Amino acid sequence: MEVNAVSAHILVIEDEPKLAQFIELELKYEGYQVTVAGDGFTGMTAARESKADLILLDWMLPGISGLELCRRLRATGDKVPVILLTAKDDVSDRVAGLDAGADDYVVKPFSVEELLARIRARLRPNQEPNRDLLQFEDLSLNRSTREIYRGDRLIELTAKEFDLLEYLISHPRQVLSRDRILETVWGYDFMGDSNIIEVYVRYLRLKLEANNETRLIQTVRGVGYVLRN
Repeated sequence: MEVNAVSAHILVIEDEPKLAQFIELELKYEGYQVTVAGDGFTGMTAARESKADLILLDWMLPGISGLELCRRLRATGDKVPVILLTAKDDVSDRVAGLDAGADDYVVKPFSVEELLARIRARLRPNQEPNRDLLQFEDLSLNRSTREIYRGDRLIELTAKEFDLLEYLISHPRQVLSRDRILETVWGYDFMGDSNIIEVYVRYLRLKLEANNETRLIQTVRGVGYVLRN
């Protein structure tokens, strides 16, 4: 299994719970981030809000059909790759799906290997890594927008808290000494209290663990800190 440092986010819109769960598990095993919606209306909202890199879209959905959902997405200018999942296998159905704006078409029942291959093919043009986005476990940091997320939770940080977290997440699983952190984040000519690092680590932990999430910033006694689970 090959997992990118920043894995693609796939939105699965499928109303058959067992199939949706199967697809979700397979995609997560391959390293993708996955969101699942079980009907057309929920799927439409998720498609607009989730910023998915690819959508797996069932043709027959309650609420809004997959075909109509795809048309509406394209009408708004959304160019996210869409792969239709359907039992319809007539040429006219394939043409209707492609005319609605779908990029590809997988007929049920399908092999998971074929589905994964089609996903990889559609994601390939978009695989240039976003160098502004840093991620570790469920923690993500965007350098350009200065947004921090723990899972789906947006975290507000001060400028210096952001700088410290950016330095830690840029060196995952590396033990960083207090002197090195102080010099990089506060500057080599910093003349303040060296305990400032402990203070800011405490601030970060309070915000990153506000919902009882797993601690990611670990203390290495006598040395410094490391980002690891």
